[in-house]
Amino acid sequence: MGIEMKQFISFVIKEARHILRDKRTMLILFGMPVMMMLIFGFAITTDVKNVRTVVVTSHWNHLTQQAVDRLRASEYFTITQTAATPKEAERLIRHQKADLAIVFSNDFGVRNAEAQFIVDGADPNMSQQWTTYAQQVMLNPDTSILNTKMLYNPQMKSAYNFVPAIMGMLLMLVCAMMTSISVVREKEKGTMELLLVSPARPLMVIIAKAVPYLILAFVILCVILLMARYVLGVPLAGSLFWIIAVSIIYILLALSLGLLISNVAQTQLIALLLSAMVLLMPVVMLSGMLFPVESMPQILQWVAAVMPPRYYIQAMRKLMIMGVSINEVAKEVTILIGMTAFLLTIALAKFKVRL
Repeated sequence: MGIEMKQFISFVIKEARHILRDKRTMLILFGMPVMMMLIFGFAITTDVKNVRTVVVTSHWNHLTQQAVDRLRASEYFTITQTAATPKEAERLIRHQKADLAIVFSNDFGVRNAEAQFIVDGADPNMSQQWTTYAQQVMLNPDTSILNTKMLYNPQMKSAYNFVPAIMGMLLMLVCAMMTSISVVREKEKGTMELLLVSPARPLMVIIAKAVPYLILAFVILCVILLMARYVLGVPLAGSLFWIIAVSIIYILLALSLGLLISNVAQTQLIALLLSAMVLLMPVVMLSGMLFPVESMPQILQWVAAVMPPRYYIQAMRKLMIMGVSINEVAKEVTILIGMTAFLLTIALAKFKVRL
């Protein structure tokens, strides 16, 4: 083993020991992924369940009774009470005692005019889902939604959508933020100059500081995949090899971005704030994690086009949920590789200039 390789390994071991000694860092690295998976998997959900429903009884017959029975039997709706008039039902919704009211027409089940829905529209997306589900349940003999065939996610679980997004957010935050803070910490302590005047080449020092975070990110990825499969019940329909391979490309991209941030920041606080501003808000708002990019204004779609998490999340949804081959995500993978090469080149060039 050459001298340079021994020096490289010694730097890697030094950085790894420093990370393992810092309990706060370890808590962030492993506590945050677990908590985020549990919160997004169980607490934050767009699943339609137990919608508080009021039925207006002004027009009542055996057909409306059957429709209400189907609603009551489904897991989507809970019939909380009845109302004599639509105004009374609307008043219950305004007083936050119900989410949805159903007013049946005189000829319900006979003609096209079926029923009127009065909905709490404070959340437009959820209100639209409630009315769609209610229509399907009332008009179907079975309580399940039979007229719509849901590919890849027949149970309509939110976790199927959130897990790939959480992977994109966590790997970006952990890798980029921790790498930038690690390099800046050496600057603050004045030890970076000592490392750079050592016999080891500066590039080797920087790579050695990034390697432990690369390994930790891989461990975090494995934890997320295990939790997704065995805790949240999200399938890994595609090739596990390609899921990990694309994730490693994304991790390298995040590490490159962290190195670039470390060149700009002079203190750990500035590095943390830059990471939060550059990474956290864009990842959450513009990556397609919560909101479809196609529904955004054109200018925000242009901004979203340069967000690396967008392409990683798209690739993971296709590989994990849809189970497609790597050829179907060639566009996303190519963009991620290009972004990685671009960011790494700029980061290393700026690092040499600053030296």
